[in-house]
Amino acid sequence: MKFLFSSVFMLSLLPASAEAALPLDQIKLPPGFSISVYADDVPNARSLALGKNGTVFVGSRDGSEVYGVVDKNGDQKADEVITIARGLNVPNGVAFRDGALFVAEISRVLRYDNIEDNLANPPKPVVVTDKLPRETHHGWKTIAFGPDGWLYVPVGAPCNVCEADPNRYAGIMRMKPDGSQMEVFARGVRNSVGFDWHPESKELWFSDNGRDMMGDDVPSCELNRAPNAGLHFGFPYCHQGDTPDPEFGSKRACGEFVAPEVKLGAHVAPLGVRFYTGNMFPADYRNSIFVAEHGSWNRSRKSGYKVVRISVNDKGEKSQQTFAEGWLQGQRNWGRPVDFLIMPDGAMLLSDDQNGVIYRIAYRGK
Repeated sequence: MKFLFSSVFMLSLLPASAEAALPLDQIKLPPGFSISVYADDVPNARSLALGKNGTVFVGSRDGSEVYGVVDKNGDQKADEVITIARGLNVPNGVAFRDGALFVAEISRVLRYDNIEDNLANPPKPVVVTDKLPRETHHGWKTIAFGPDGWLYVPVGAPCNVCEADPNRYAGIMRMKPDGSQMEVFARGVRNSVGFDWHPESKELWFSDNGRDMMGDDVPSCELNRAPNAGLHFGFPYCHQGDTPDPEFGSKRACGEFVAPEVKLGAHVAPLGVRFYTGNMFPADYRNSIFVAEHGSWNRSRKSGYKVVRISVNDKGEKSQQTFAEGWLQGQRNWGRPVDFLIMPDGAMLLSDDQNGVIYRIAYRGK
């Protein structure tokens, strides 16, 4: 059922049968964990951001809308989805700061001030910057504010593999919240769609999608770490830290670049990256890294379509385990995980753009 507030903005009530319509019993989680539908009717649900008052903001990639998801009665299940904006150019990225919602389109970043007091009638957005590249190939943007207060914006390569302007493409940019002082933070990053900062070291960790057309199993997608600005991660000369590109690899040696912290597997399409900072999950989950693998699109046998957990011990040794899987059944996928939010109660929200839903993953004990 839908209720029109105006010709632009719309609020919809969640259908009561949302959870029953999805085969959640096929999702395998570690003992003690459960998954449920937090919100439905969120078409193309992509990046997530949390408002000060608990609003879950959601961007979209294949759509042009931005949503605000509200749990009014505090029962850990949303009861309203408000369409905050329409007609935007691939508003994939969302971030929240000082009461304002920041939205990243292909070539610009917008800001909606005092948004949580005006969800049904948002103010006209302020253009923070319109100086981002306009190419649509790897052009959707993901944004987040770092511990330094700067707004970080990865900019993908405008190709499968090419030598593009390193000051414009295939890197991670950052800028002041007002859009000023835009600069390159990291280079040689083909297409990062998820990143987060370690809660203690404050170092940036980010996903990177490996190039196509080198076969089913090479190169691996990556999880990278950037402890400081100015590092180069290899693209287009070297992939997965040790594999020269067939076309450009003769120009630079792999040893010149920063190798990935973790090889995630070829074509798994890692998107959201989030450190677990809540208190609901068991203690050994604290500061673990979760990566949403959106799933392959051109591999002869599909890979990804799951959530992996990566742990790092005191010696810096890393282990990788599957945390949630089941969206891929044989060679048929019925869901595609995208991005995470760690909620105040410690539960984890996870978006799924194929189904237009947001899941809630909770721990209830063994």
